[in-house]
Amino acid sequence: MTSQTIDPQTAPEGRMPALFIGHGAPPLLDDPVWSAQLKAWARDLPRPKAILIVSAHWESAPLTLSASNVPLIYDFGGFDPKYFREQYATPDASVLAYQVAAMMADNETVHQHRSRGLDHGAWVPLKLMYPEADIPVLQMSLPTHDPERLLKIGERLRPLRDEGVLIVGSGFLTHGLPFLRDFRIEAKAPGWSKEFDSWAGEAMAQGDVDELARFKDVAPGMPYAHPTVEHYSPLFVTLGAASDAGTPGDQVIGSTGEFWMGLSKRSLQVA
Repeated sequence: MTSQTIDPQTAPEGRMPALFIGHGAPPLLDDPVWSAQLKAWARDLPRPKAILIVSAHWESAPLTLSASNVPLIYDFGGFDPKYFREQYATPDASVLAYQVAAMMADNETVHQHRSRGLDHGAWVPLKLMYPEADIPVLQMSLPTHDPERLLKIGERLRPLRDEGVLIVGSGFLTHGLPFLRDFRIEAKAPGWSKEFDSWAGEAMAQGDVDELARFKDVAPGMPYAHPTVEHYSPLFVTLGAASDAGTPGDQVIGSTGEFWMGLSKRSLQVA
C-alpha cells in the first residue's frame, strides 16, 4: 500500500482519546439505557475525523483491514429479522487503511480484505454513537490474543489520535455465554461475571496493565468469564494506544457495576 495521511490541519484540537467498549448484541439498539449511555459518551467526545475499530468478531492473522462501501456483516442469529435489515453506510476509509498499513512494524504483515464490511461488534455500537454514518470507519482484525503483541500494535497506532482518529476496542468485559441461563437484558449477573468485573475495574483504576494481562491466571471468575478470550483482547489495543498505559483511564460506563444479560458493561476511555 502507498502511504497516505489524514490532514492534521482538519483534526480536532488536542489528542483524541481511545476507547474500550462493550458492544452487546443487536438488541442493544433497542435498549434505552445502554443506547443512551453510548450516545451521551459520543456527545462528550471531540468529533472524530475517522474511526479505527477492532472488534472481537474478527479474528484473522495476519492483521487485516476491512473494505469501504461494502455490505455490513450480520454475524448473529436468533434475533428479530429487523436487525438483518440494519444499514450503516460510512464514507470511504481507504486513506486511513493506507496509513495504518504504513505504521505497522516490518514484521507485522498487513492485508486488505476488499470485500469485508463491518461486523456487528463495530456497526452496532457505532450506529448508536454516530448515527449519521458520516465518519469514515475502518475495521482491523485481531491477529493475535497475546496481550504484549496487542499492546505493541496499539502503540504503533497511537499517533493516529493526534490526527483526529478515534481508536476503539470493541468487546465485552465478561462474555461467558455458554454459562448464562437467563437471556433477559435485566438478568441478574452470575457470580463469575460480578467477580471478574470487580477485579478488572480495580486493575483499571490502578492502571495495572500487567495485572490485566495476567487475567487467565489471576482473575476471579475465570474461565467462566472468558471461555474464549476474543471479547477481552481488544482492551489491549486500547491500552497500547494510550498516551501512558499505566495512567488510569476513565471508566465511563459500568464504573459501579452494570450488567447486560448478566455480562459486564464496564467500558474505558484512556487519554
